[in-house]
Amino acid sequence: MTTSSLSTSDSPISPAVQEGHRHHIAQALTIAGSDSGGGAGIQADLKTFSALGVYGASVISGLTAQNTQGVHGLFDVSADFVRQQLKVVLDDLRIAACKTGMLARADIIAAVADELRGRAIPLVVDPVMIAKSGHALLANDAVDNLCCLLLPLATLVTPNLPEAAAMTGLSEAVDEAGMQRLGERLLAMGAQGVLIKGGHLPGDSDAVDWLFTPSQSWRLVSPRVATRHTHGTGCTLSAAITAGLARGLALHRAVAQAKAYLDHALSAADQLQIGRGLGPVHHFYHWWSDDAASRSSTYINQP
Repeated sequence: MTTSSLSTSDSPISPAVQEGHRHHIAQALTIAGSDSGGGAGIQADLKTFSALGVYGASVISGLTAQNTQGVHGLFDVSADFVRQQLKVVLDDLRIAACKTGMLARADIIAAVADELRGRAIPLVVDPVMIAKSGHALLANDAVDNLCCLLLPLATLVTPNLPEAAAMTGLSEAVDEAGMQRLGERLLAMGAQGVLIKGGHLPGDSDAVDWLFTPSQSWRLVSPRVATRHTHGTGCTLSAAITAGLARGLALHRAVAQAKAYLDHALSAADQLQIGRGLGPVHHFYHWWSDDAASRSSTYINQP
């Protein structure tokens, strides 16, 4: 396996978005939970798809009573209804890429895997297990289904360090060598690609992630952004990768552009001032600038 550095400095906004679409728009699907506060889950995924020029469809796997201060309640959706949502979307829309987020239970994971199996649709699996507030979002008995049923279907799995440890049974990484062990184990478990997110590594130095495929690995480095408003970062990153795959990008290029988009969204997060807790990243930083707001106001106020 060869190792390379991967630049995340590419513009995260595609030329097609900047110049206007004159072709069939790419369509992507998110299968995840609803965040009533709007910062993570289905809401973050759809905002990310829209920001990156992709039409977003959704299958809701659960409902949370949630705000910037935490998850206050969780309402389950039945596996049969998740299956029905997924089936009717896939039977009608031309979905070019799909992602999963919070799936909550073993039977929901089984239903999703059953409907996706055999379809030639790139799949990004974000193994959401615990909210930033500490609230469990995946049942303990569901991890086996996640690993055995969904992981072999994944074009890419995007765990943070605690999630990677829970999936592999290995110790949580405390350095890059540990990240590499986790990535190699997840590849051996059946994933086509693995993005190990290093945000939980100790220290305040640059943020380092590792992307692994069977033939090559890439080290991705970006400056840590000094903000407490990081709600929805994992959802946003996996959705941005999914958007890139839906637009036909190669996996490593989709990851690089997604990282660039997230870095910008994190850098602008303090501008939003949403809620009293850990606020969301700024999904629409490119459009909600002072100049963009001025152009929008001029348009809206025209007679």
